[in-house]
Amino acid sequence: MKARGPVLLVLGDSLAFHGPERGEPADDPRLWPNVAAAALGGRAELVAGIGWTARHAWHALTHDPRVWALMPRVDALVLGIGGMDTLPSPLPTALRELIPALRPERLRRAVRTGYQRAQPRLARAFAALPGGGPVALPPRLTVDYLEQCRSAVQAMRPGIPVVAALPSVHRAAVYARVHAGRPAAERATREWAAEAGVALLDLPALVGEHVMSGQGNPDGMHWGWSAHAAVGSALADLLRPSMGG
Repeated sequence: MKARGPVLLVLGDSLAFHGPERGEPADDPRLWPNVAAAALGGRAELVAGIGWTARHAWHALTHDPRVWALMPRVDALVLGIGGMDTLPSPLPTALRELIPALRPERLRRAVRTGYQRAQPRLARAFAALPGGGPVALPPRLTVDYLEQCRSAVQAMRPGIPVVAALPSVHRAAVYARVHAGRPAAERATREWAAEAGVALLDLPALVGEHVMSGQGNPDGMHWGWSAHAAVGSALADLLRPSMGG
């Protein structure tokens, strides 16, 4: 019987499945989780969503039976999550996520349009506050959810390697190019990773120039294929010593 390759469980946000023009199917070989898995001779199981924070990843891990079914075969956990946590959030995340549920439709459209217009101005104004203003998820909560994800998976799959990602960068007009919350989140992620024995994928070093020079998606946040290739290759290099090759 042919031996199977390693299975990477990747918990991610839209950076894991958006390319230079749009979101792509999870099995697109150009996406960084699949680039990494292919380099290791295995496959990636991607669990991700638009705007997902570390809290969403924990919810998926604990509520999605498709994820539970993967656990006996998982050989590595990749926490490609946490970057969206650092984005400006003038409206508390819980309230913002209720906008799609508003009724009637006219009210929903009005609130959504008003928030989209106000968000860049509010993000710029709040950036002047101590700490850079509110973000989608505070760093202390981000690392708490990351640790819960790590400990839960390693409880079922003892000894498997875990890789997390440092928050990426952006130049998105929808956030007025504000990213005041990123430095604190990076510090918290580095501290947690050092304590937990988690390897780190340095996304700013890998995609920073690509994004900030406008080579990625026109939205100023998502990446082109060259960045996906670089991140996938770097992830494979981090995992290869633990994958037996």
